[in-house]
Order: sequence, then structure tokens, then C-alpha cells
Amino acid sequence: MNQIAEFIKKNRKAAGLTQEQFAMRAGLGLRFVRELEQGKETVRMDKVNIALGMFGMEAVPGRQVD
Repeated sequence: MNQIAEFIKKNRKAAGLTQEQFAMRAGLGLRFVRELEQGKETVRMDKVNIALGMFGMEAVPGRQVD
């Protein structure tokens, strides 16, 4: 999950968004975004895919995020 956390954080910052702005635009809770970026392993995959979808990506089991 750390690769996803790093990907989200890096791309969110590159887009010039705060965690709060990103959460609002993605329709996710701020707490979820914070936990996701911290690499919490018990986050819901449907919400992870919503966050990744903001950057045209999707979590697929067994596939690496570059």
C-alpha cells in the first residue's frame, strides 16, 4: 500500500491540491485521504480506486504502481 500512498501524495501535490481540496474533489472524506497517504492498510479498496481514478489509475491486485 505504500506505493499507492506515495503515488497519491506525489500526484496530489503536483496538482497543487491540499488533502482537503483533494478529498472534496474526489468525494472522499479528509480522514480517509490522510489515512491513505499515511499507508494505512485497512482502507477500503473502492475508495482507494476513487482516489486513484482522479489520476486515471486503478488498483489491480498483483500490479505495481509506477
